Amino acid sequence: MDKGKILLVDDDADLLRLLSLRMKSAGYSVSTASNGSEALSVLAMEHPGLVITDLKMEEMDGMALLDAIRREFPTLPVIILTAHGSIPDALIAANQGVFAFLTKPFDGKDLMAQVERAFSLTAASAGGRGGKKTHDLGWGRILTRSPKMQSVLDQARLVAASDASVFIHGASGTGKELLAQAIHRASSRRDRSFVAVNCGAFPEQLLESELFGHKKGAFTGAASNHAGLFQAADGGTLFLDEIGDMPLALQVKLLRALQERVIRPVGATETIAIDVRIISASHRDLEKEMSERRFRDDLYYRLCVVTLELPSLAERPEDIPLLAEHFLREAAAKNRKDVRGIAPEAMELLVSAPWPGNVRQLANVLEQAVVLSTTPRIGAPLIRHALRDREGEVMPLADAKGRFEMNYLIQIMRMTRGNVSQAAQLAQRNRTEFYRLLRRYHLDPAAFKETGEEE
Repeated sequence: MDKGKILLVDDDADLLRLLSLRMKSAGYSVSTASNGSEALSVLAMEHPGLVITDLKMEEMDGMALLDAIRREFPTLPVIILTAHGSIPDALIAANQGVFAFLTKPFDGKDLMAQVERAFSLTAASAGGRGGKKTHDLGWGRILTRSPKMQSVLDQARLVAASDASVFIHGASGTGKELLAQAIHRASSRRDRSFVAVNCGAFPEQLLESELFGHKKGAFTGAASNHAGLFQAADGGTLFLDEIGDMPLALQVKLLRALQERVIRPVGATETIAIDVRIISASHRDLEKEMSERRFRDDLYYRLCVVTLELPSLAERPEDIPLLAEHFLREAAAKNRKDVRGIAPEAMELLVSAPWPGNVRQLANVLEQAVVLSTTPRIGAPLIRHALRDREGEVMPLADAKGRFEMNYLIQIMRMTRGNVSQAAQLAQRNRTEFYRLLRRYHLDPAAFKETGEEE
């Protein structure tokens, strides 16, 4: 059984081979690199659960590698080995978050103990690594081979075990609610409700009522008492999506509820105790919103105890084939279509597309292609058509010009009922040139004639 993946980094080929054999015999899978630069390339393609690196290496040493890892993968444990160990080096490494600092020659048992501790404490082996599907506690619904996404999931696994408030930042369609649900399922609150609300979907008064509830007669149309979403999520998790769109006046009431752990329904005089974990999300930059006085800084620090940055789909292109196949299977089952694959040319289009709508747009494109497909395999024309229909897609100038010319010719031929002489005159072109344009777009003048008419 694979106990997890380790990246070994050392410019000593013999030691690298020895460490590799030791780790493999203990049940770990191993990747190797001879210096820090090479290690960063491996990290860009794979996502190990642990890095063991030498300190002194050419090109990029262990400390520089540690610093680079901390910027990109803040929860990835790093063990540093060195024959040049010193107290200053160890202190610097500790300050940068090194997991362990061992001096050569090191005791093999000590090293293996540190390796086992790293995997157990960071939950690096929980639910599979390196792009494998996970099936525990909801993480399996998030499919990825991307090191960037895996790093976010590692952080999410760690924070799930706590009761800390979490803020998820990411563009629309990146899967913020899916990640929030996974955190809830992995938390101690998993047996209670997960309640989601989009703060940008309601006007201020209605959002206040949705969150905190209201008493009968509190406002026009309040015909009965209404328990809000805080009460519905009591003991569980409340997911506040697009929190950056919440009006300032309502931010004050939300802050009071989080500070005092009580709510007051609209129109009520009494308070109600609540026990709710808050996970919030937004595509907006809340720090910028704070600087422009649109978001309260005291609420920000309440909500953003831990911030998770979800990468866009364009930043994780290695996930597109994996997600595309998944959405194809879902769409085929939902629409009862016998569609079983995606042609290579179609997949190339998917991988190279800009995806302004992220994962949500990819799911939409695959469902449209499945619905319109007449063959068991999705071809490039269907994908091209679906992508061109997406909002924000900009076609090449030549294609746009061609589409305009064809639509213009169709319109003018309909106006003249297929009379080429009249159409050419209206277009201010001679007949020969106009016929050439019609042939370019495979337009037959006879198709526009009414029955019995001649040109």
